Amino acid sequence: MESVNIRKKMLETWLHTDCALSSLVLQPMVGDASFRRYFRVRTPKGSFVAMDAPPPQENCRPYVAIASALRERGLLAPEVIQADLEHGFLLLTDLGDRTYLSALNKKNVDELYHRALDALEVMQGCHPIFNYSLPPFTRELMWQEWAWHKEWFLEKWLGLTLLAEEELDECYALLVETAAAQPQVFMHRDYHAGNLMVLPEKVGILDFQDAFIGPITYDPASLLRDCYIDWPPEWVTKWALTYFKQLHQLGILPQINKEDFLYWFDLMSVQRHLKALLTFARKQVRDQQSQYLNYVPRTLMYLQQVSSKYSELTTLHRYVTEMVMPAVERVSTCVP
Repeated sequence: MESVNIRKKMLETWLHTDCALSSLVLQPMVGDASFRRYFRVRTPKGSFVAMDAPPPQENCRPYVAIASALRERGLLAPEVIQADLEHGFLLLTDLGDRTYLSALNKKNVDELYHRALDALEVMQGCHPIFNYSLPPFTRELMWQEWAWHKEWFLEKWLGLTLLAEEELDECYALLVETAAAQPQVFMHRDYHAGNLMVLPEKVGILDFQDAFIGPITYDPASLLRDCYIDWPPEWVTKWALTYFKQLHQLGILPQINKEDFLYWFDLMSVQRHLKALLTFARKQVRDQQSQYLNYVPRTLMYLQQVSSKYSELTTLHRYVTEMVMPAVERVSTCVP
C-alpha cells in the first residue's frame, strides 16, 4: 500500500509541475486487469484522465504510439496531452464515463454494435504504426496462454489435474492453427463493452496498449461474445455476419465464405475465453481481486455453447461440462 501511495504523490507532483495543473482533485476510476491505475483529474481548466503505469510492470510507449495512429485514422482514442515515459505517467483527454457496458440495452444494442464494428473495420487497418512495431500474436504465445490456463485456472484456483491432457492439447492445437490461418491484422486484444465509450455519433476506444498483429476474428469475438455482457446467440451470429459482409465488400476476404468465417469466429472465441478464465483466476489467486470471478459463469457458458457445435471439440466440451463447471461451483461457494 505504501508504494501505491508514493506513486499517487509522484503523479500529483507531476501534474502540478510538468502539466501545470493547479487546484486539482484526483478521483480513482475503474481500472483493467493490469497494474495500471486511472484517475479522473478535476481542475479549473476542465476534466482530464491521468494514467499511472508503473515500470517495469507497465510501459507507456505502446499506448502513446497506438493512440496517435488511431487518431490519425479518424478514430476516437484519447489524446496524449503530456507524457513522462520514464516514470509511467500520462495525461489524457477525458472521454467521459458512459461505457458501452453501462449504456447497452435491447433498444440501442444494434446501433451501438454497428458503430463499434464500423470503428473496428478502420482499426484493423491501422498498421504499420509510425515509430512502433506491433508484436505478432504467435502460435507460441497462444500455447503459452494455454499453459497459463492450466496453471492459474485449473491448478491454482480449482485445484484440478488434467486426466486427458493430450486429447485436450489436440483440441487446442486446432484453435491455434485456425487462428494462424486467418488474415493477420491490427488486433486491439480487449475490444469489449468495458473499453468502449458512448459518444455522439462515434465510439470512444480505450485500453489498446496491448495490441498485436493477430487473427481478423479476434476482436469481433471479443466484442460480440463479451465476458461482461451477453446477448441471444442468434443476435451474435447476425452481427458477426454483418461484419463479414463489410470485410467481404472491401475485398479483404475474397476467398472466404460466411460458413468459414463463422467457424473462425467460433474457434477464436473459444481460445479467447480460455485465456479470459486464466486472467480471472490469476486476479483472484495472485491479487486477491475476487470481483473477476463474477464473469466466470458467462465465460464457461460461451465455451459450453460453442464447443457443443463441433465434433472436433468434443473433448473440450467434456472438459468444460464434466470437469470445470462442477469444480467452479464447488470453489465459488468458498469465495466470500
